[in-house]
Amino acid sequence: MSTARPDLVPDGSLERDEMEAMQREIADAAVFEDEFDFDAATLGDPLASASSPDDPVTVVGVDQSFLTNEAGDQDRALSAVVAMRGGEVIERVHAVTPLEIPYIPGLLSFREGRPILAALEELSVDPDLILFDGSGRIHFRQAGIATHMGVVRDVPSIGVAKSLLCGTPTEDTENLPAGSRVPIESNSRVDAPDGTLLGYAVQTRQYDSPDRYINPLYVSPGHRVGSETAADAALALATSYKLPDPVRLADGYADEAKRGLDE
Repeated sequence: MSTARPDLVPDGSLERDEMEAMQREIADAAVFEDEFDFDAATLGDPLASASSPDDPVTVVGVDQSFLTNEAGDQDRALSAVVAMRGGEVIERVHAVTPLEIPYIPGLLSFREGRPILAALEELSVDPDLILFDGSGRIHFRQAGIATHMGVVRDVPSIGVAKSLLCGTPTEDTENLPAGSRVPIESNSRVDAPDGTLLGYAVQTRQYDSPDRYINPLYVSPGHRVGSETAADAALALATSYKLPDPVRLADGYADEAKRGLDE
């Protein structure tokens, strides 16, 4: 994969205000509307294609695991990438790279971005869409890891987060029925006018019992994808579990690859 914006590759040596300034530049460069040639709502369909039935959509999931040194500190990231077509895994790759900075809320891409880019370099296929375990536009500066990586690579991307980083749901998100979505709008913590649509709380699965419930995912556009489409894709790709299959399988592969290193 080529790097469309090498000037925006995350740099852990920057000062915090420089990182935040870069994120604002990334948000300005991001396209939060659809720019691709496939139907996101059919991504769970084995027959889903891009420009023709002979050109199947390649959807990639990205997740991370971490390795520790002898002192017990996390010092390396294992970035796992799973590529799928028509619901089938076609390639799995990973890369192990040093971590440059600790976790800082809102600056995740400066910790995990370079490791992810290293893993994406190992792919032999070109993604039509990438799903990240993390935020896209639902971010203080509208530039979560899915947006940052999507802009750097100029590829359609979506953020799928398990918790809400910022923004305000327009209604209660507890015990939502499967298939529903609730808009997440900007508030005073976000560099956007209040009420800007950032993404959705998406309920991919739900228990039948009234005594327990599954929390929604917080899905947002990264780059070249609109909010509605991001939600459609998450629902279409969550075929049997809460997480969309590409991200879920990347998570499992990250653990598998980590165990392989420990053996």
